[in-house]
Amino acid sequence: MKSVEIRVPATSANLGPGFDALGLALSLYDEVEAALTGEPGVVVTVEGEGAGEVDLGEGHLIVRAMRATFDRMGAPQPAGIRLRCLNRIPHARGLGSSSAAVCAGILAARALAGGELSDDAVFALATEMEGHPDNVAPCLAGGLTVAWSDHVGAPHMVKLSPDERVRPVVVVPSTRLATETARGLLPKDVPHKDASFNAGRAALLIAALTQRPETRLLLAATEDRLHQHYRAPAMRESADLVERLRAVGVPAVVSGAGPTVLAFSTSDTQDLIAPEVGNDWHIQQMDVDPVGANVQFPETR
Repeated sequence: MKSVEIRVPATSANLGPGFDALGLALSLYDEVEAALTGEPGVVVTVEGEGAGEVDLGEGHLIVRAMRATFDRMGAPQPAGIRLRCLNRIPHARGLGSSSAAVCAGILAARALAGGELSDDAVFALATEMEGHPDNVAPCLAGGLTVAWSDHVGAPHMVKLSPDERVRPVVVVPSTRLATETARGLLPKDVPHKDASFNAGRAALLIAALTQRPETRLLLAATEDRLHQHYRAPAMRESADLVERLRAVGVPAVVSGAGPTVLAFSTSDTQDLIAPEVGNDWHIQQMDVDPVGANVQFPETR
């Protein structure tokens, strides 16, 4: 029985003004052991997040991603698949749990099939399955990523290295919010002045995160007019927390589609976050993951 182990990081997308473009890999990981067996059928075990909730058969997202990858490679579908999942990334909280599952499945299938599938093809398939590239890019590459699609719809990304002083803090609520619900609140068109505003703030955010992570710059750079206020009715507590944190000088945004809040802790704001957060939230300071998804065969460790 051939097996492979995959570790994939949580991610935070948008980062305020970088809607559907910017993403950050975080030091919180799902771990997956995937094996091809001679016994027909799919066996999935899940510990941690999603245990008792997710599909344990063909409908499991990692299994679906593996199946899609075998097809994309022109490889025969295996007789049996066994997955053991240790999940730490909260589901439906805006921390890239579905992107992590998609990336894990694609990388597992590529490794187990032993066929040819380039990193660009992995990224393209992951984007196709996820629907947009902003979470899959940092999950695969690590660090800070800028992702976009060209005129024919092919995704591309650039990886950047954040300044070592950048300290992300995630504030996770007990409530959930589906990405589809959050996207459904967005208007089809936005005012030109808002688009222009966000373009400037996104450019400033790249400079602040990679060169000058000063509180005053990060506060300005994380302002957004394209998506957060439109989505606020679906996550009022998250929107209120972002406002409270920003009012006391903490650069804070909604992580991805929410409802998790992402804050950037600096030397002059690290003691300001906890007092604004209630007991129903889980606060966790993280590092930026620098490498992204990791693939290992057990016998090579």
